[in-house]
Amino acid sequence: MALFDLPLDELRDYRSSSTEPEDFDAFWAKTLQEAREYDLAARFEPFATPLKTVDTYDVTFAGFGGHPVKGWLTVPAGADAPLPTVVEYIGYGGGRGLAHTHLLWASAGFAHFVMDTRGQASAWGGGETPDPVGSAPAFPGFMTRGVEDPETYYYRRLFTDAVRAVEAARSHPLVDAARTAALGGSQGGGITIAVGGLVPDLAAIAPDVPFLCDFPRATVLTDRAPYREIGNYLKTHRGRTDQVLRTLSYFDGVHFAARGRVPALFSAALEDQTCPPSTVFAAYNAWAHEGKKIEVYDFNDHEGGGPYQQAAQLHWLPAHV
Repeated sequence: MALFDLPLDELRDYRSSSTEPEDFDAFWAKTLQEAREYDLAARFEPFATPLKTVDTYDVTFAGFGGHPVKGWLTVPAGADAPLPTVVEYIGYGGGRGLAHTHLLWASAGFAHFVMDTRGQASAWGGGETPDPVGSAPAFPGFMTRGVEDPETYYYRRLFTDAVRAVEAARSHPLVDAARTAALGGSQGGGITIAVGGLVPDLAAIAPDVPFLCDFPRATVLTDRAPYREIGNYLKTHRGRTDQVLRTLSYFDGVHFAARGRVPALFSAALEDQTCPPSTVFAAYNAWAHEGKKIEVYDFNDHEGGGPYQQAAQLHWLPAHV
């Protein structure tokens, strides 16, 4: 599809109309405080693979509600001192997948922590983390689970897991807590922005074509999933639009971005119908730290920069960790 959103010069000035809840900070402080009442109980079990260049650990830690969340930690083989670290979050419907698929960052000399995604992991990748509040791993959609109240919304649990994943990663002796960054694409990018707003002492973040940003615009601009799940819900549950948008405002990347205090490398694709570029720029323009940059891919859809964006991250991140 050709360009369908705002021209690039207007994107650079675009601001979201999403209204920040008055109790946004209190809501998240309470949520994380409740999660931390459970022992993190991070376990790193050596995991045998035929790979010779990396060492892998099968990770379990306590996320929202103390629920067990899985992950992988991959480090350069034989590493014996704390390393710069990336914590990665997965795109919509996916999970941590198989251990041997996570080689890029360890090959570049980083410790690489990949968080499984509760209740998802059945559209691609695969995973092992159920959502005890919602369901066992299932095919999407997740956008409207508990959406009538921020307390019960699915992404309250997932964003909390993501913060706890940083804490779990930092508990490992091969992870340098002071040189820990977060990154991810699509849903993983949206989670990255949330973590960037909730964990103020990260070294940097790198959200790639991020999802979960500027809900008021996204839900009326694109008819592609996953945003369309919200429209389909409201198509059936007439008269609940204000209620649903209020819930979503607690999870909007725009509001987390306003709390961003670290360098950030974003990306956007101008033909992206899944995460429209204006919604990405809404979060980028709101990101509060001056040390931010955005890569723009003029003729790409939701694949964005793909390996080109990975290359950009590989060149950019070492300067910040």
